[in-house]
Amino acid sequence: MLELLDITRIPAFFLILARLTGFILFAPLFAYTTIPNQVKIGLIVMLSWIMYLTLDIPVLAVDGQYILLLLKELTIGVMLALVAYIIITAVQIAGGFIDFQMGFAIANVVDPQTGVQSPIIGQYYYIMAMLLLIATNAHHLLIDGIFYSYDFIGFQDMIPIEQESFAEFIIVTMSQMFMLAFQMAIPIVGTLFLVDVALGMIARTVPQMNVFIIGLPLKILVSFVTVFIAFSFFGLLISQLFEYMFQTMRQLMELIGGA
Repeated sequence: MLELLDITRIPAFFLILARLTGFILFAPLFAYTTIPNQVKIGLIVMLSWIMYLTLDIPVLAVDGQYILLLLKELTIGVMLALVAYIIITAVQIAGGFIDFQMGFAIANVVDPQTGVQSPIIGQYYYIMAMLLLIATNAHHLLIDGIFYSYDFIGFQDMIPIEQESFAEFIIVTMSQMFMLAFQMAIPIVGTLFLVDVALGMIARTVPQMNVFIIGLPLKILVSFVTVFIAFSFFGLLISQLFEYMFQTMRQLMELIGGA
């Protein structure tokens, strides 16, 4: 156990503070703009102090290399948070697929986390995903991930920017994110495609019927019914999404740490 006032190890505390700052400010759930900044700052300082008393803290000199280490720690925290956020974004991508097919693509809502417009169903899915994140204590695993990141990336380790595997990692992560989004959206999108086929057949067989008038409310009704039915396995897909998110964060830490 470290002494509470070990002056020689105080520079390492600020390194921990920098990594946690980059992570908390961009990680899913923690980065919500509706959370007061005082709460975020308090959480960052509290977790940094706990990690400072728990980890094996080295003695570091405050020099030019220390500034680079601060920037490196901040970058690592941001990278881990962005990887987690990119995977969670799959639910909003799935909602965008559904909104486009059901005719809601023209109506968007403002995402309180990013401040940009997002699809209605996508925002609904995202809120449900955040609720499941809290209900399953997965946000604790996010904190565990940033804590155990020091097992892979030490205080004095630098980021191997020249590695070509970074590009491959990003491509695989993005492709898997779109695949998960497609898996969540395919039941509703497939059902609406069948509705479009049925409306096309009606338009050909009964030309007097205006399918454009009845088509939009029919697709909206079918969409809501299908979304309600699809929630029976939505939790399973979200659990797989969380599992892949933690696996991706671990792969990134191994990639940076050279494990």
